[in-house]
Amino acid sequence: MTDILILTHADFCPPGHLACVLDRANLAFEVRRADHGELDGYDLERPRAVAIMGGPMSVNDDLPWLRTEIAALQRFIERRVPMIGHCLGGQLLAKALGAGIRHQGYTEMGWQPMRRLESQSPWLAHLPEEFPIYQWHGDSFDLPEGAEHLLSSPWCANQGFSWGGFILGLQGHPEMTEELVSGWIHGWPEYLDPSQPSQESAEVMLDELPRKVAELNQVAEGFYAHWLKLAELV
Repeated sequence: MTDILILTHADFCPPGHLACVLDRANLAFEVRRADHGELDGYDLERPRAVAIMGGPMSVNDDLPWLRTEIAALQRFIERRVPMIGHCLGGQLLAKALGAGIRHQGYTEMGWQPMRRLESQSPWLAHLPEEFPIYQWHGDSFDLPEGAEHLLSSPWCANQGFSWGGFILGLQGHPEMTEELVSGWIHGWPEYLDPSQPSQESAEVMLDELPRKVAELNQVAEGFYAHWLKLAELV
Protein backbone atom coordinates (compact mmCIF):
# COMPACT_ATOMS: atom_id res chain seq x y z
CA MET A 1 0.00 0.00 0.00
CA THR A 2 1.33 3.45 -0.94
CA ASP A 3 0.84 7.01 0.25
CA ILE A 4 -0.92 8.03 -3.00
CA LEU A 5 -4.34 6.61 -3.87
CA ILE A 6 -5.94 7.07 -7.30
CA LEU A 7 -9.61 6.11 -7.66
CA THR A 8 -10.88 5.18 -11.13
CA HIS A 9 -14.32 4.20 -12.42
CA ALA A 10 -13.83 2.93 -15.99
CA ASP A 11 -10.97 1.41 -17.98
CA PHE A 12 -11.13 4.29 -20.48
CA CYS A 13 -10.73 6.91 -17.72
CA PRO A 14 -7.25 6.06 -16.35
CA PRO A 15 -4.91 8.41 -14.48
CA GLY A 16 -3.44 9.48 -17.82
CA HIS A 17 -0.85 12.23 -17.51
CA LEU A 18 -1.09 12.12 -13.71
CA ALA A 19 0.54 8.68 -13.80
CA CYS A 20 3.34 10.09 -15.98
CA VAL A 21 3.95 12.91 -13.47
CA LEU A 22 4.12 10.48 -10.55
CA ASP A 23 6.38 8.03 -12.40
CA ARG A 24 8.72 10.86 -13.38
CA ALA A 25 8.94 11.91 -9.71
CA ASN A 26 9.56 8.28 -8.62
CA LEU A 27 6.44 8.39 -6.45
CA ALA A 28 4.64 5.07 -6.02
CA PHE A 29 0.86 5.10 -6.29
CA GLU A 30 -2.02 2.66 -6.03
CA VAL A 31 -4.94 2.62 -8.46
CA ARG A 32 -8.24 1.19 -7.21
CA ARG A 33 -11.43 0.73 -9.23
CA ALA A 34 -14.17 2.11 -7.00
CA ASP A 35 -16.87 0.68 -9.28
CA HIS A 36 -15.41 -2.83 -8.80
CA GLY A 37 -15.75 -2.58 -5.02
CA GLU A 38 -12.01 -2.15 -4.52
CA LEU A 39 -12.56 0.35 -1.69
CA ASP A 40 -14.18 -2.38 0.40
CA GLY A 41 -11.82 -3.11 3.29
CA TYR A 42 -9.37 -0.39 2.24
CA ASP A 43 -7.54 1.38 5.11
CA LEU A 44 -8.92 4.91 4.90
CA GLU A 45 -6.29 6.14 7.38
CA ARG A 46 -3.43 5.31 5.03
CA PRO A 47 -3.31 7.67 2.03
CA ARG A 48 -1.61 11.06 2.21
CA ALA A 49 -2.87 12.20 -1.21
CA VAL A 50 -5.93 11.11 -3.19
CA ALA A 51 -6.89 11.71 -6.83
CA ILE A 52 -10.31 10.84 -8.22
CA MET A 53 -10.65 10.32 -11.96
CA GLY A 54 -13.61 10.47 -14.36
CA GLY A 55 -16.25 8.00 -15.45
CA PRO A 56 -19.44 7.69 -17.52
CA MET A 57 -21.87 7.28 -14.62
CA SER A 58 -23.75 9.99 -12.73
CA VAL A 59 -22.95 10.80 -9.12
CA ASN A 60 -26.73 10.69 -8.58
CA ASP A 61 -27.02 7.03 -9.65
CA ASP A 62 -28.26 4.77 -6.85
CA LEU A 63 -25.22 2.47 -6.70
CA PRO A 64 -23.81 0.93 -3.51
CA TRP A 65 -20.21 1.49 -4.57
CA LEU A 66 -20.87 5.21 -5.11
CA ARG A 67 -22.11 5.48 -1.54
CA THR A 68 -18.99 3.68 -0.36
CA GLU A 69 -16.76 6.02 -2.35
CA ILE A 70 -18.48 9.16 -1.12
CA ALA A 71 -18.19 7.93 2.49
CA ALA A 72 -14.47 7.30 1.91
CA LEU A 73 -14.02 10.81 0.52
CA GLN A 74 -15.79 12.23 3.57
CA ARG A 75 -13.33 10.41 5.82
CA PHE A 76 -10.43 11.79 3.79
CA ILE A 77 -11.95 15.27 4.20
CA GLU A 78 -12.09 14.75 7.96
CA ARG A 79 -8.40 13.79 7.83
CA ARG A 80 -7.63 16.81 5.61
CA VAL A 81 -6.02 14.63 2.96
CA PRO A 82 -5.09 16.69 -0.15
CA MET A 83 -7.44 15.64 -2.96
CA ILE A 84 -7.92 16.49 -6.61
CA GLY A 85 -11.00 15.47 -8.60
CA HIS A 86 -11.28 15.19 -12.38
CA CYS A 87 -14.78 15.52 -13.94
CA LEU A 88 -16.77 12.77 -12.17
CA GLY A 89 -14.11 13.02 -9.47
CA GLY A 90 -14.82 16.73 -9.02
CA GLN A 91 -18.54 15.97 -8.81
CA LEU A 92 -17.90 13.28 -6.20
CA LEU A 93 -15.91 15.74 -4.09
CA ALA A 94 -18.70 18.30 -4.37
CA LYS A 95 -21.25 15.65 -3.34
CA ALA A 96 -19.09 14.57 -0.40
CA LEU A 97 -19.04 18.22 0.70
CA GLY A 98 -22.85 18.46 0.55
CA ALA A 99 -23.33 20.13 -2.84
CA GLY A 100 -25.82 19.08 -5.52
CA ILE A 101 -25.01 17.59 -8.92
CA ARG A 102 -27.33 18.42 -11.83
CA HIS A 103 -27.77 17.49 -15.47
CA GLN A 104 -27.04 20.40 -17.80
CA GLY A 105 -29.32 19.29 -20.64
CA TYR A 106 -26.42 19.38 -23.11
CA THR A 107 -22.85 18.08 -23.38
CA GLU A 108 -19.85 20.35 -23.05
CA MET A 109 -17.17 18.77 -25.20
CA GLY A 110 -13.81 19.81 -26.55
CA TRP A 111 -11.08 22.31 -25.75
CA GLN A 112 -13.15 24.80 -23.81
CA PRO A 113 -11.75 28.12 -22.53
CA MET A 114 -11.46 28.45 -18.76
CA ARG A 115 -11.68 31.86 -17.11
CA ARG A 116 -10.01 32.45 -13.77
CA LEU A 117 -12.31 33.83 -11.07
CA GLU A 118 -9.84 33.86 -8.16
CA SER A 119 -6.54 35.69 -8.52
CA GLN A 120 -4.82 34.57 -5.32
CA SER A 121 -5.43 30.80 -5.17
CA PRO A 122 -2.18 28.78 -5.11
CA TRP A 123 -3.98 26.13 -7.20
CA LEU A 124 -3.97 28.63 -10.08
CA ALA A 125 -0.59 30.30 -9.56
CA HIS A 126 0.84 28.79 -12.77
CA LEU A 127 -2.04 29.82 -15.02
CA PRO A 128 -2.93 32.83 -17.20
CA GLU A 129 -6.30 34.53 -17.02
CA GLU A 130 -7.71 32.25 -19.74
CA PHE A 131 -6.61 28.80 -20.92
CA PRO A 132 -8.26 25.63 -22.31
CA ILE A 133 -9.03 22.34 -20.54
CA TYR A 134 -10.47 19.34 -22.36
CA GLN A 135 -14.14 18.70 -21.52
CA TRP A 136 -16.59 15.83 -21.94
CA HIS A 137 -19.52 16.00 -19.51
CA GLY A 138 -23.28 16.42 -19.26
CA ASP A 139 -23.57 16.89 -15.48
CA SER A 140 -22.05 19.65 -13.39
CA PHE A 141 -21.61 20.36 -9.70
CA ASP A 142 -22.97 23.14 -7.55
CA LEU A 143 -20.42 24.85 -5.32
CA PRO A 144 -20.08 23.38 -1.83
CA GLU A 145 -20.69 25.72 1.07
CA GLY A 146 -17.46 27.50 1.93
CA ALA A 147 -15.81 26.73 -1.42
CA GLU A 148 -13.72 29.15 -3.46
CA HIS A 149 -15.07 29.45 -7.01
CA LEU A 150 -11.95 29.18 -9.18
CA LEU A 151 -12.90 28.60 -12.82
CA SER A 152 -15.75 29.11 -15.27
CA SER A 153 -16.37 28.37 -18.95
CA PRO A 154 -18.99 29.68 -21.42
CA TRP A 155 -21.02 26.44 -21.15
CA CYS A 156 -20.45 25.55 -17.51
CA ALA A 157 -20.34 28.19 -14.79
CA ASN A 158 -18.79 25.92 -12.17
CA GLN A 159 -15.59 24.55 -13.69
CA GLY A 160 -13.43 24.47 -10.60
CA PHE A 161 -13.48 25.02 -6.86
CA SER A 162 -11.17 24.69 -3.91
CA TRP A 163 -12.28 23.89 -0.41
CA GLY A 164 -10.34 24.15 2.83
CA GLY A 165 -7.17 24.86 0.89
CA PHE A 166 -6.51 21.12 0.39
CA ILE A 167 -9.22 20.11 -2.11
CA LEU A 168 -9.43 20.92 -5.82
CA GLY A 169 -12.55 19.90 -7.73
CA LEU A 170 -12.44 20.24 -11.52
CA GLN A 171 -15.18 19.67 -14.06
CA GLY A 172 -12.72 19.16 -16.91
CA HIS A 173 -10.04 16.60 -17.77
CA PRO A 174 -6.52 18.02 -17.28
CA GLU A 175 -5.16 14.44 -17.23
CA MET A 176 -5.76 13.82 -20.93
CA THR A 177 -3.10 12.43 -23.26
CA GLU A 178 -3.09 12.31 -27.05
CA GLU A 179 -4.10 8.64 -26.90
CA LEU A 180 -7.02 9.33 -24.56
CA VAL A 181 -8.42 12.24 -26.58
CA SER A 182 -8.17 10.31 -29.84
CA GLY A 183 -9.56 7.14 -28.25
CA TRP A 184 -12.62 8.89 -26.81
CA ILE A 185 -13.42 10.67 -30.07
CA HIS A 186 -13.00 7.60 -32.28
CA GLY A 187 -14.45 5.21 -29.71
CA TRP A 188 -17.78 6.98 -29.12
CA PRO A 189 -18.76 8.83 -32.31
CA GLU A 190 -22.44 8.45 -31.38
CA TYR A 191 -21.95 11.09 -28.66
CA LEU A 192 -20.54 13.67 -31.06
CA ASP A 193 -23.09 16.27 -32.13
CA PRO A 194 -21.35 19.38 -33.49
CA SER A 195 -24.77 20.96 -34.07
CA GLN A 196 -24.69 21.59 -30.32
CA PRO A 197 -22.85 24.89 -29.82
CA SER A 198 -21.42 23.46 -26.58
CA GLN A 199 -19.46 20.84 -28.57
CA GLU A 200 -16.49 21.07 -30.87
CA SER A 201 -16.41 18.85 -33.93
CA ALA A 202 -14.09 15.85 -34.02
CA GLU A 203 -11.94 17.64 -36.60
CA VAL A 204 -11.50 20.67 -34.36
CA MET A 205 -10.79 18.54 -31.28
CA LEU A 206 -8.10 16.58 -33.11
CA ASP A 207 -6.53 19.51 -34.95
CA GLU A 208 -3.01 20.26 -33.66
CA LEU A 209 -3.54 17.60 -30.98
CA PRO A 210 0.14 17.26 -29.93
CA ARG A 211 0.38 21.01 -29.26
CA LYS A 212 -2.93 21.14 -27.40
CA VAL A 213 -2.05 18.17 -25.21
CA ALA A 214 1.44 19.53 -24.47
CA GLU A 215 -0.13 22.78 -23.27
CA LEU A 216 -2.70 20.86 -21.24
CA ASN A 217 0.11 18.85 -19.63
CA GLN A 218 1.56 22.11 -18.31
CA VAL A 219 -1.81 23.08 -16.83
CA ALA A 220 -2.16 19.66 -15.19
CA GLU A 221 1.38 19.63 -13.83
CA GLY A 222 0.81 22.86 -11.92
CA PHE A 223 -2.27 21.35 -10.26
CA TYR A 224 -0.43 18.14 -9.43
CA ALA A 225 2.64 19.95 -8.08
CA HIS A 226 0.55 21.89 -5.57
CA TRP A 227 -1.40 18.75 -4.60
CA LEU A 228 1.82 16.85 -3.91
CA LYS A 229 3.31 19.81 -2.05
CA LEU A 230 0.27 19.95 0.24
CA ALA A 231 0.74 16.23 0.95
CA GLU A 232 4.44 16.86 1.71
CA LEU A 233 5.43 14.31 -0.91
CA VAL A 234 7.71 16.63 -2.90
